[in-house]
Amino acid sequence: MTIQTMPIIDIDTHYTEPPDLWTSRAPAKLRGQVPRVVDKGGRQTWVVEDDTRLSPPGFCVIRPDRTKLRGQFSLARFDEMHPGATDPARRVEDMDQVGIHSQILYPNVVGFGGNMIMRIADADLRRFCVTAYNDAIAELQAAGAGRLFPQAVLPFWDLDFALSELRRTSEELGLTGFTMTDSPQEWGLPTLNETHWDPLWEIAQDKDLPVNFHIGSGGFAGTWTGYDLPQMVATSSVMLFMNNMRCLTNLIFSGLLDRFPRLRFVSVESGIGWIPFMLEACEYQMDENMPADYAKLELRPREYFHRQLFASYWFEEENVADTIRRIGADNVMFETDFPHPTCLYPDVRKHVAKTIGSLPEDAQRKILYGTAASVYGLPVPADEG
Repeated sequence: MTIQTMPIIDIDTHYTEPPDLWTSRAPAKLRGQVPRVVDKGGRQTWVVEDDTRLSPPGFCVIRPDRTKLRGQFSLARFDEMHPGATDPARRVEDMDQVGIHSQILYPNVVGFGGNMIMRIADADLRRFCVTAYNDAIAELQAAGAGRLFPQAVLPFWDLDFALSELRRTSEELGLTGFTMTDSPQEWGLPTLNETHWDPLWEIAQDKDLPVNFHIGSGGFAGTWTGYDLPQMVATSSVMLFMNNMRCLTNLIFSGLLDRFPRLRFVSVESGIGWIPFMLEACEYQMDENMPADYAKLELRPREYFHRQLFASYWFEEENVADTIRRIGADNVMFETDFPHPTCLYPDVRKHVAKTIGSLPEDAQRKILYGTAASVYGLPVPADEG
């Protein structure tokens, strides 16, 4: 087996929700209020309730001819998009073209951690948006025939409902993990280290379900005023990575990882180049500022990371192999972010060979598919070379 033939599990892609995802499932009393696509000045957009805007049609920038739009968050209309953004059969065909065995998928319209649902005022409508989405992605997973693995969205604002939905999506729908906001405090909820969330972590740990913190799951990073759209897209895309540094640092020092030592957390779409600096800083600050108190924690920062935290890379080129040597191949996975503005597409195999081709074959296997199969509970793909 060579790096050009190793199977790849792509751990961060997005499902461009079809226009009828919610309207086709809505009861009559909610049909006029659920997320739906409307035309505004020649561009399609998602709205909810009376006319609250949610998002562009899908944050998809890949055209049917596989060329890529740049400087925009999304193509303007569904008919301008690559059909694989929405259709599972066409997506799998495209995965075969670029050399991807299977994909983990995240939402768009409801927010990468379900956070956009907080724009909805009506409680019943919020609940329906979550359950209908999870029903739809269970159908997507079935249509993907062992190639597509979307992650559940949880109603984090209602813990009892979140617990029941986590059980339902795992036990009844067969979903392999869930996405979670990293900043519930933005909506007046306890921070994630508070015992309020322990019942959620208990279920996830017992069922061996990964907790995914996708960038932008709490809120979008602020940019300075006066930026045009390309400036805002570029600046905010970089700043969002830093939010995940904050999240992982809090996880390491919070004590949460001692209470749930088998629970695994994935920092999604945040890159890896910053992780050696973060870990070195955590180690230094622990020794400098917690000399009498750090015994409250059972492990050192690097030990927590190696035991329970995972991250993924895609666009990075400089010193990727060295970064992986420093933090360990067991904690790094690969992604493309298809079909988003910053996605690695379509030269996936070329990028993989360039960035990790110098690593030992065992490390390559872990990064490209082995660790992902373990974290998400997937079958290990067979050698297709």
